[in-house]
Parts: sequence; structure tokens; C-alpha cells
Amino acid sequence: MGNLNRISLLRQFTIEEPKNPFNWYALALELQESDTQEAQGLYSKLLKDFPDYLPTYYHAAHFFEALEKLDLAQETYEKGMALAKRTQEHKTLKELANAYQNFLFEHDLD
Repeated sequence: MGNLNRISLLRQFTIEEPKNPFNWYALALELQESDTQEAQGLYSKLLKDFPDYLPTYYHAAHFFEALEKLDLAQETYEKGMALAKRTQEHKTLKELANAYQNFLFEHDLD
């Protein structure tokens, strides 16, 4: 299936099941290389409308970092780590913490 077909299918899923965060998440992942503006809007929607959907945080923070929106990336990492800790998702917490430490080091932040 080509990228455009996947995007069309994912868009249809968001229409059919707008309350399923995975549909929005999958569409954001699919669009982040081809349409950064729309992907950014989708990540923002996910973080606002589905704040407990943990998979969003790692990819959204990395995406914001790539756009050089460092404050937003840092905030996203921190909120993701807090959620992972609160929900006792230890593996995800470790992955987010490692990515966050790399982020801080690469951008000389602390």
C-alpha cells in the first residue's frame, strides 16, 4: 500500500472513530515527513484531547525537537515521563528518560 493510500485510509479511520487516539497518532506518524504542519497540528491535538495516550509523547517530543521547537519538545518529554511514572509504565518511562537525557545533552540544556 502506498503512502497516499495509507494516509487516505487513516483519515477515514479518524472520521469513523474520532475518539480513538491511535487513529490520530498513526496519521501524525505517517504525515510527519510529508506534511510537517499537519503533523504538528495532529500531535498538538493528541496532547490536548488525549493526554493519557502515552505513545504520543516520545514521537511528538522528537518531532518538535526536529522542528527546533525545543521548549515544546522539553515540555512534551517531561509530561510523558510524568504520565509514564503515574501509570507505572516502567519501560516507557525508561525510554522517555533516555531520550530526554540525550535531548538535554545535544542541546546543552539542563
